Amino acid sequence: MKLKKPKFWDLKKSSLYSYLLLPFSVVLSLIIKIKSKPKLPNPKIKTICIGNIYIGGTGKTSLAIKIKEILDKNNIKACFIKKLYTDQIDEQKLLSKNGTLFCALKRITALDEAISKGFEVAIFDDGLQDSSIKYDMEIVCFNNLNWIGNGLTIPSGPLREGINNLKFYENIFLNGNNENLEEIRDKIKKINPNININRGKYALLNIDEFDKNQNYLAFSGIGNHKTFIDMLQNNKLKIVKDLEYPDHYQYSKKDFIEIMYNAEKYNAKIITTEKDYLRLDNFNKNKIFYVKSSLEISDEKSLVKKLIELNEKN
Repeated sequence: MKLKKPKFWDLKKSSLYSYLLLPFSVVLSLIIKIKSKPKLPNPKIKTICIGNIYIGGTGKTSLAIKIKEILDKNNIKACFIKKLYTDQIDEQKLLSKNGTLFCALKRITALDEAISKGFEVAIFDDGLQDSSIKYDMEIVCFNNLNWIGNGLTIPSGPLREGINNLKFYENIFLNGNNENLEEIRDKIKKINPNININRGKYALLNIDEFDKNQNYLAFSGIGNHKTFIDMLQNNKLKIVKDLEYPDHYQYSKKDFIEIMYNAEKYNAKIITTEKDYLRLDNFNKNKIFYVKSSLEISDEKSLVKKLIELNEKN
């Protein structure tokens, strides 16, 4: 069973648990540095990595799909690459619905397959910390609400690498629901004044399918449940009950019964994310609806220009 991330990870200051785990964070960081190898570029294909520093729920998959749409519109043959994790079938299905996906135990193996099929650009959903590949473009995603949590690295906090490592990156995406980001922007610019900061806003594509006078029970097992609920409420949907499960959660019969029971209790229709809906194949989904969403980019023209220039670069 997957566990929810510890609540102390997202406190705005360090807790006793964080301090107790700090020695493990230091050791883990040292091991990663020792294991790191020089990355070599691949001249046969352009690579774009959409990754994160904060673990989970930062909008990587949504941005990967958006970038694929942009490349398609500009007649650039692009594909998705994702490391094969058995607990991330939902994301693999979602990416496959939007393009060709190459999945393997090692990303470099999937990349070789993409090259053999004649793709011009490979879009990696995750893999920023992969030491085997030198990407042509790297994008670090953050969720506006969580930002960096308590600011510490795993297991003391939710970060895969220290926030000061932003000085090594060129592009950041802050994804969410139009939150005020001035303080976050200031902190980022203090670390790296030259970094490109863009914003992604979640937009519902099928909002007209939902009755705004109806009660809804919302559930999800994604990296940031609160962002999902905020998006629904910002679109004037009446959420009377919500249930949160761990990221990439595999629902059991007991969970399904709990969801159905609560829906009946609150006289509500059931709504979830597309990722969660794809994980419910073992159940009767007739009474469950899902929202289709996409990421609206604040400065899409600038991103399009960068992507075209990247593809044209020798």
